[in-house]
Amino acid sequence: MFGLRDQTKRHPGVESVLLLGLFLSLLLASCGKPKISRNSVTLTLGAYTTPREAYGKSIIPAFQKHWKEKTGQNVEVRESYQGSGAQSRAIIGGFEADIAALSLEGDIDKIAEAGLITHDWKANPNQGMVSNSIVVIAVRPGNPKQIRDWSDLVKPVLNVLTPDPKTSGGAQWNVNAIYGAALRGFAGLPKDDPGAATQFLRSVFRNVSIMDKGARESITNFEKGVGDAAITYENEVLVGRQAGQSYDCIVPRSTILVQNPVALVDKYVDKHGVREVAEAFVNFLWNQEAQRAYARYGLRPVDPAVAQETKANYPPVEDLWTIDFLGGWKKVAYDIYGPQGVYTRIFAEVQGAK
Repeated sequence: MFGLRDQTKRHPGVESVLLLGLFLSLLLASCGKPKISRNSVTLTLGAYTTPREAYGKSIIPAFQKHWKEKTGQNVEVRESYQGSGAQSRAIIGGFEADIAALSLEGDIDKIAEAGLITHDWKANPNQGMVSNSIVVIAVRPGNPKQIRDWSDLVKPVLNVLTPDPKTSGGAQWNVNAIYGAALRGFAGLPKDDPGAATQFLRSVFRNVSIMDKGARESITNFEKGVGDAAITYENEVLVGRQAGQSYDCIVPRSTILVQNPVALVDKYVDKHGVREVAEAFVNFLWNQEAQRAYARYGLRPVDPAVAQETKANYPPVEDLWTIDFLGGWKKVAYDIYGPQGVYTRIFAEVQGAK
């Protein structure tokens, strides 16, 4: 058997062919790697539907300007928006988002459990939360159905909208808000009575007619004239009003503080070679310029100074509480949305009765 030296001596053209093959192999291998120009870089943002305007119209342009001034490099940001649960599943399933900006902690945790987020994302400021909101009720102008609080959502012949908890983080916040307020004695029920709170949640869902895949789709349906009331984020109502929509906002006496996390997706930023700019983008979300942008589009800022500046924009809540009241997201995922969870059983019963 001949070695390479013997082969090339016998056939002088072989060496040229082998070198050409080696060059083509290296060229093809390099095609699979992300191309990062010294003058430009691309990030992919996978977000939930609600903060579309805050990111697209304000935060991303502000960061692009900041990064250009700091490094001379242009940043293109590819944006994807869908329900938080659906977006989390998409990232786990292969959508290579460098940054996940989702509705709830549990959806970020799922990405981490899949091995895609490997750092301690809660080590960031405010435990990784970049914005807040609350759960409210949108009603028709003048509030013709006289909806004043959660207890009014069980009135007969009422048409209520809320998204689907299977795909929407906003929907889970809505369920948590109603169930928790009932447990806290703010739904005309005895305090700390899980059975009564479950029955109350069941009664509300008997009036739910449409469950869209995301919070934005749900409020859009309401804007088209569907339903008497929509359970939604406060910021969805405020953004709708900015766009010329005319509906009233009912702030229940007791509601949950919605806390929205952002995390860098380690596996994808390293694959794309964009860790430095991705980390800079995530960190930028806690500076006052970005926090004011969240506030401009109805979200409650987490920065104390900006929160104080914008305090007058948001109505006070008599009884404002966090997910910790229900035991945190891991407990909620099991107790409310697990196979035998409160909501899971209610959904099966209500669907079976329709």
